[in-house]
Amino acid sequence: MLPLFALSCFGAGPSRVPPPRPHIVVILTDDQRWDAMSCAGNTVLRTPNIDRLAAEGARFANAFVTTSLCSPSRASLLSGLYARRHGVQNNFTEYPNDLPSYPRRLKESGYETAYIGKWHMGEDNDEQRPGFDHWFSHRGQGNYFDNEFNVDGVRRKIPGYYTTVVTDQAVA
Repeated sequence: MLPLFALSCFGAGPSRVPPPRPHIVVILTDDQRWDAMSCAGNTVLRTPNIDRLAAEGARFANAFVTTSLCSPSRASLLSGLYARRHGVQNNFTEYPNDLPSYPRRLKESGYETAYIGKWHMGEDNDEQRPGFDHWFSHRGQGNYFDNEFNVDGVRRKIPGYYTTVVTDQAVA
């Protein structure tokens, strides 16, 4: 009897099973300098978890923010456009519902998509945005403790420190 690995060499023709698609996780940190990670050369800060993600995934070391404000920066990341083209030029402007985004394209391609964390494009609106199957966000800037989240259309006050709550949700 041939070993299993040799059987695949002789094969029964091309595989009809498509290769698995990669999982895509985008982690966007807020208000962090480019060099605030040890993988970026910082000798004072120790960021082993981010360093591991950078080593095992893709780290965009030459990415630049053209509009260093939360909402315009997020809108540029989602749309691939500069603020003058996407129209989100401050933290109070909504991301236009008709504006294309990479999460929409991923969803159209069969991916399951989720957004977890601070959206902050439109101060009073925490409604689920187009392109996401799962939504976990809040109005405006949010609170450090005991924040009210919109979880797939249901608002829930979740006790605890903001970063811990959002991290636990992302892991789940």
